[in-house]
Amino acid sequence: MLFTTKLPGMSYAAPPRHPRGAVVPPFYAGEIAREAAALQRAGADVVPMHFGEPRLAPPEVALAAARQAAQGGEPSTHAYWASEALQQRLARHYLDEYGVVVAPQRILLTQGASAGLVAAFTVLFGAGDRVGLTRPGYPAYRNALNALQRDVVEVDCGAAVGYRLSVDALDALARPLQGLIVASPGNPTGIVLDRDELGAIAQWCRRQGTWLISDEIYHGITYGARAISALEVEPDAIVVNSFSKLYRMPGWRLGWLVVPESLIDRFRTHLINLFLTAPSISQHAALAAMDATADLRSAVAGYADNRRRLLQALPQIGLAGLSQPDGAFYLYVDVSQYTDDSLAFCRQLLAETGVAITPGIDFDTKEGNRHVRFSFAGSAHDVDRAIARLGPWLAQQPRR
Repeated sequence: MLFTTKLPGMSYAAPPRHPRGAVVPPFYAGEIAREAAALQRAGADVVPMHFGEPRLAPPEVALAAARQAAQGGEPSTHAYWASEALQQRLARHYLDEYGVVVAPQRILLTQGASAGLVAAFTVLFGAGDRVGLTRPGYPAYRNALNALQRDVVEVDCGAAVGYRLSVDALDALARPLQGLIVASPGNPTGIVLDRDELGAIAQWCRRQGTWLISDEIYHGITYGARAISALEVEPDAIVVNSFSKLYRMPGWRLGWLVVPESLIDRFRTHLINLFLTAPSISQHAALAAMDATADLRSAVAGYADNRRRLLQALPQIGLAGLSQPDGAFYLYVDVSQYTDDSLAFCRQLLAETGVAITPGIDFDTKEGNRHVRFSFAGSAHDVDRAIARLGPWLAQQPRR
């Protein structure tokens, strides 16, 4: 007789169970965040420069719009919903900012940029397809693609080439790519590609039959000329963006995609099956945030001042190998004179000074052990406290 339940007095060994899905590396910024939170709970004074999130609250008009929607009993606040008004406002943004006409139906609202990226990876590529990305670069590209069984092709864009992606580097690849991810401004380096550079990359993708995915999440946060949208040089590019950075709404989990008209239905199908819809109350807040122009510019001016402070101070205290970010709110720093284990370096720095930064192994699988990333999306006070603590600490560290 076959027993399917355990009866009194019986004993047996259950068959072993093993997860069969992809093994995804840790997001080390998250590990630093957990350690920093534990120190704060114990009463330590932590200076947070690890996560890539603005420390300021969203614009007040966004918060007011969210409160009004929640308290007014509007049905859309509590339902699965996509705001046509927000899609139309985003379409106007592309016309005003970039001179590009985008039909509102091409704009798909998502649960943050992350959901948009996953949808792009599942719509455009099959198992085994080769997708290129820059190294160093945002780790979730690599990790999500690996989890979905797409082949990641890392293109070396290190300090020797000024952290810039070029057609020469793409031409040097041994085999074709089905897709290429470009981020400008980039994370962790803040590099901004100019129109000629991005246009040349777009032309290369068109010649090769390669899908171009442009991550534009840091658009609006630049310290010179504005960032160029891929849509200005390639109308069929897939654009990913979010309200997390410029609009200071990371926890509201709202992003968007711009997709070619021929792919709208396919993307919609993937998004609704994988994620349903974007958070409704966030859409009300985002619509108001888009017109908070003075508030948004003020915050970017604050980031520019933080950038200036760090670029001036870090070389004076022993960190001269810096990226020169033209956008985003990061400095990518060579610490090879102190360590070849950036994770241990960051953990020691946090434990002994309370300054939380991110190890470069998040962003670069080969050279990241010798780099760290500073986020300067906080206050000037945070930046000054970090510099004041970091200088004496570095002076006590042995050099290699």
